[in-house]
Amino acid sequence: MTDTTFPAQASGTFLIGGDLPVTRLGYGTMQLPGPGVWGESKDPAGALRVLRRTAELGINFIDTADAYGPFTADLLLKEALHPYADDLVIATKAGFARTGPNAWVPVGRPEYLRQQVELSLRHLGLERIDLLQLHRVDPKVPIAEQVGELAALQSEGKIRHIGLSEVSVAQLEEAAKTARIVSVQNRFNLADRAAEDVLEYAEANNLAFIPWFPLATGALAGPDSPLTRIAADRGATPSQLALAWLLRRSPVILPIPGTSSVSHLDDNTAGAALKLTDEEYEALAHAAA
Repeated sequence: MTDTTFPAQASGTFLIGGDLPVTRLGYGTMQLPGPGVWGESKDPAGALRVLRRTAELGINFIDTADAYGPFTADLLLKEALHPYADDLVIATKAGFARTGPNAWVPVGRPEYLRQQVELSLRHLGLERIDLLQLHRVDPKVPIAEQVGELAALQSEGKIRHIGLSEVSVAQLEEAAKTARIVSVQNRFNLADRAAEDVLEYAEANNLAFIPWFPLATGALAGPDSPLTRIAADRGATPSQLALAWLLRRSPVILPIPGTSSVSHLDDNTAGAALKLTDEEYEALAHAAA
């Protein structure tokens, strides 16, 4: 099978936890629920088409969360793709309570995390979650208790691997005292590299680094910016360049651009095959520095 047939494969592969091979360019479901990541999709049929298209493009890594809806994205994912392909890796998250549109409340009490994992298993139609990420560290609960409950669920066979989201290096190191951590999901993109130290830690320890909001380009998309000029020269879009830059930045980076549009999904996936020259990569890196 060629990359032309399954274009996402041009991004290469990464072994999450050393035993889960995934296409480095994945897909995130956050844009499938309604406004404010709340309630039902405005276009459920369109959402199903997008999810089914991921498989046609060769994407076998999908990131979701119980908080997206809540559970709207998970139920759409199950409807679209269950029974799942043997090589599909679904990463989900727990640790947020939702009280309304754009409202996110960290809750890391062990009994809440257990409840949400059980609900995720049911809503996704899984017997075991490949990658369960703590969506946020709850500052009111010791990290050892939050990660410890995930480790208990892992020992029961309900979780395969454990990851963290929006954490510092110190929090990663603290969590690693309780369980093996295989991934970290922090905000990171061409225009926002505040998590550079976390990425470097991930590289040093062979952790998957899953940048959320990977397509943000901010002022870099201005008419006179290197991003815009290079995009014009290459016949590419700024979003494709942003993804190509991330894929080149580190072999542990697994971008998960989300969209509710098949055409945007196709456009994003085309970025997997875009290879930047040394000069282009450095120009983009320095433009955002």
